[in-house]
Amino acid sequence: MPERNLNFDEIVDRRGSKSIKYDFAAKRGYPEDVMPLWVADMDFRTSSYVEDAVSELAKHNIYGYTNIQSGDGFFEAVSGWMKRHHSWDVLPQWHVHTPGVCFAIANAIRAYTDVGDSVIIQQPVYYPFRNVIFQNNRKMVSNDLVYDGNGHYSIDFEDFENKIRDNHVKLFVLCNPHNPVGRVWSRDELKKLGDICKKYHVLVFSDEIHFDFVWGKNHQIFQEVSEDFKEFTITATSPSKTFNLAGAQQSNIFIPNRDLKHRFVDEYDVSGLDEPNILGIATTQAAYSHGDEWYEAVWKYIKGNIDYAREYVESELPGVRLVPTEGTYLIWLDFSGTGLDQQALEETIVGRARLWLDSGRIFGRTGAMFERINVACPRSVLTEALHRIKNSLYI
Repeated sequence: MPERNLNFDEIVDRRGSKSIKYDFAAKRGYPEDVMPLWVADMDFRTSSYVEDAVSELAKHNIYGYTNIQSGDGFFEAVSGWMKRHHSWDVLPQWHVHTPGVCFAIANAIRAYTDVGDSVIIQQPVYYPFRNVIFQNNRKMVSNDLVYDGNGHYSIDFEDFENKIRDNHVKLFVLCNPHNPVGRVWSRDELKKLGDICKKYHVLVFSDEIHFDFVWGKNHQIFQEVSEDFKEFTITATSPSKTFNLAGAQQSNIFIPNRDLKHRFVDEYDVSGLDEPNILGIATTQAAYSHGDEWYEAVWKYIKGNIDYAREYVESELPGVRLVPTEGTYLIWLDFSGTGLDQQALEETIVGRARLWLDSGRIFGRTGAMFERINVACPRSVLTEALHRIKNSLYI
């Protein structure tokens, strides 16, 4: 049966669907008429195989307690995807399902650290990392990424080691591909990070949720860099970014170390959550079993959007720099060359351009004067957003 949902130029009206992207502007303090390109949520219809799986679930019309078990096809679908697209052999005994990656991070923080312990992240980074650290009464330590002013981010490894040693860090939350700066860390960079963590007995939670969208290079699974990294790594994946299934609440966590897995599951059990979301099971299995054609097509479309945005920024937005996007469908724009300050930039983007973007400042202090834009949208929407930025800056 051929894939039906390949028209990524289609405008789908999502208002009134309880979408946090479209229906919560006023509640979040934005004007009702803003164009939203903030949260990492695609504006494309997902694979028709996912659509059909949901239709079959609806026709069955019984939504009782549901779970997965060996041989029912779920893990085979997940492991098949990992093998086909990442040459990664995952084992069923490593697997834990959770309702989301942020839930899994919070669970790991409670499972592997005590109140007051230090957790290290690399800002500017996805802001829920910081939030779950503080919400669980741990100490946040940041090994800030180094920005050279010309569009390149790198890691200060000396600072990383010093921060770990001086703060007795227990857990490192790695973001790869990195959200929002778009870096896809090389094998050498990951090896250096892992060797330092091994030296100081730091566990690594590797958030690899964006790993299906990598441009111009290969994604390296952190725990596969070195065999011994498996012993201290928790790897988080999800179809939510790849197939736009965040609302289905299904993430796949892989923990090779038996003791670490038991501790993670024990903490998970304390949360009171038992069975996974029935919709998450059905959509994940369908996407990973039959969604390759849709994924390959959306990958090409988004890559085209990124290339288009780069060319537009270079030719039409003097003083603005698009940081090279190695991974994710989120572009990171540097407005520091426009002569604006942070307040003026916010007033320009929201007040004049009527855009709802993710302000760089929410990703940490080093994100000031940046804006994050989700380009997983029809080309016409992206074009309109870029035109609005241009008109608000220069006219």
